[in-house]
Formats: sequence, C-alpha cells, structure tokens
Amino acid sequence: MVSAMKRGKLITLEGGEGSGKSTQVVHLANHLRKQGIEAVCTREPGGVPFSERLRDLVLGHPPASPKTEFLMFAAARSEHIALLIEPVLSRGQWVLCDRYIDSTRVYQGALGGIDPGLIAAIETYTVKPFLPELTFILDVNPRIGLERARARGELSRYDAAAEEDHETVRKGFLDIAAKEPGRCVVIDGHEGELEIAAQVAQIVDRRFLLPG
Repeated sequence: MVSAMKRGKLITLEGGEGSGKSTQVVHLANHLRKQGIEAVCTREPGGVPFSERLRDLVLGHPPASPKTEFLMFAAARSEHIALLIEPVLSRGQWVLCDRYIDSTRVYQGALGGIDPGLIAAIETYTVKPFLPELTFILDVNPRIGLERARARGELSRYDAAAEEDHETVRKGFLDIAAKEPGRCVVIDGHEGELEIAAQVAQIVDRRFLLPG
C-alpha cells in the first residue's frame, strides 16, 4: 500500500483548548500503523528543536506586538516544514500535526487582529506546497474545553484567556470549516475519546485507503 504512494499525506487536527487534538493524533497514528502506514506525529508551534525554542519563547514571554508573535510562529513553521514535514512526506510517510495553518488564521488572525492578507501572503511562500490534504476540527464548548485544560495541570496563556476569546476561537475554526468543506471535517469533540477516534479513522479510511 505504502509503496504505491509517491508522497505521504499531511493530516492536521485543529480546535480550541482542551478539544482533544493531541490524544486523537496518537489514536490516528496507531490506526494507520495497523494499515501498514508509518505516521510521524508532530505539533505546532514546535516539532523540531529551533521551532520548539521559539514556542517556549513566545508562550513564556509573549512579544508586545501581535505582528511579532505572528512572524515568530511563521518562522517556526518554515523550519518545521524544512526539517520534518517535507522530508517525511518525501519518504512516503504520513505527517499528523497537532495544529497548523488554521491555528494561525484563528489565534493570530481572528483573535489577534493580523490582516488575513498578510497571513495568506506568508502562507504562499512557506506553506503552499505543504497544505493539509485533510483537517479535522474538534469542536468543543469552550467551557468544557477549559475544564479539560485545567485538569491537565498548568494553564498556558491561551488557556487562561477570557471566555469571549475562546468563543472567538471556536467561531474562527467553524468559519474555516464552512469555507473549506473539501479539506475540513468538523468532529463533535464532546463525544467519548474512542468514539471520536473511530470517526476519524473511518473518514481517513474512506478518503485515502479504501478502493474507489
């Protein structure tokens, strides 16, 4: 199966805080491996050492300007693509990424006020050859997501944002899904972990692995 694929697939999982993205990345990787497909799990911002250092810097000591934060995340993504995503896909392996372009569009765009035209321009030069073939948006009521985030332990500054900000994030992801239905699939994140994993696996199988 894998030998017939000249290039691997890039699948991203998006959603607000506490939506269960990281957990579902692991479930999907395990499912793919049972099908004989090697999948590399990664995250954004981060994924490679330089990008992880930028992640720690931005999350721990946020810059005063939203544009600075956006450009730092863009730099982290460019390095992530060069050192991990592009080589892995070229080997015919799949990449499963916890957050990617849609988080930038929502957090730095819809929430942070960065001009969508600037975001699109940067994407053209960094991301365009490596757009996701499929994106799952895990949709969760922000209050429930925050409860889950608190249960994990220490809250990030995104977790600790005002409730209306979390509502803006949720709406932002749903707006993207409505505009790009061919790429994005919205999953009800209130369902059980294994039920969500089964839905995700079925959609991936139908889209990429089953005949016809």
